[in-house]
Amino acid sequence: MSEDINHQRRRFFGTAAMTIAAAQLGMLGVAQAQSAQPKPTALPPVKPGANTTFSSLKQINAGVLNIGYAEAGPADGPPVILLHGWPYDIYSFVDVAPVLASQGYHVIIPYLRGYGTTRFLSNDTVRNGQQSVVAVDILALMDALKIQKAILGGFDWGARTVNILAALWPERCKAMVSVSGYLIGNQEAGKTPLPPKAELQWWYQYYFATERGREGYDKYRRDFAKLIWQIASPKWNFDDATFDRSAASFDNPDHVAIVIHNYRWRLALAEGEAQYDDLEKRLAKAPVINVPTITMEGDANGAPHPDPAAYRNKFTGKYEHRTIEGGIGHNLPQEAPQAFAQAIIDVDKF
Repeated sequence: MSEDINHQRRRFFGTAAMTIAAAQLGMLGVAQAQSAQPKPTALPPVKPGANTTFSSLKQINAGVLNIGYAEAGPADGPPVILLHGWPYDIYSFVDVAPVLASQGYHVIIPYLRGYGTTRFLSNDTVRNGQQSVVAVDILALMDALKIQKAILGGFDWGARTVNILAALWPERCKAMVSVSGYLIGNQEAGKTPLPPKAELQWWYQYYFATERGREGYDKYRRDFAKLIWQIASPKWNFDDATFDRSAASFDNPDHVAIVIHNYRWRLALAEGEAQYDDLEKRLAKAPVINVPTITMEGDANGAPHPDPAAYRNKFTGKYEHRTIEGGIGHNLPQEAPQAFAQAIIDVDKF
């Protein structure tokens, strides 16, 4: 989890003004817009859970990975790349993809490293889960697919990743939709203690910091993921089939290593790779994002997340925030696919 219960303690520290101690999707709530926006394209009703498969699943070598991804829509349509978090997978967007495809978009939804059919090309590659490397993976995927610029959207780990891409490589990002706002973090800020009530919400990160936690997650990864889904989306009544489709992604042979390294790295308990040090130094400065952006939050998000007011000043381009009502939790694209798809279409018009 970015995701991101994403679930991510260290996401708060990119902004000094964030509500650190606060507890960390439907119809649209009150929107906070920077300026008047064009009239939105009206979408037909989208029922969550209406789709259970993708029209096309593919594989491609990109960077250090062979990346598995879902694809929908015309190949010559405006590209949209959607990124999932932990412990979720590409099925978070299974109802979003056909909506966007019907509107002419070329939709790409990759399995992140350590998930689904994505595999490392070499056994010798470090199973690194630090924040910058996931963004580098997506750049490599864009290069492999010959996509120069795309609309980016994500939640949890995916939101953090699209934040990083938009901040460091704005020339590759036409516009962005980010659930829970600005999630770029850094190790040094992550060392700062939080009040006890806030720390309690990060229990799984402390668990993952131990060898017992690594072994426990490996042994009970499906039970663990289901618990996180229930906590992060307390009003989402997902069924076993919905969970099982995503849980299959956690059987990836690198899944545990990537997840454990990701959370240990955030706590400065694991080192990253030296080749990404310069990127992390830039991210540690909490760079602003100037591409057109819509941030979103569910009204029943049970995962740790910052208050929208805390990250407003991190977005200096055209901007709008949307709170999605109706008991919507952390996995916003799957719980409220129409609202998420609408945000992608609308931000394209900013």
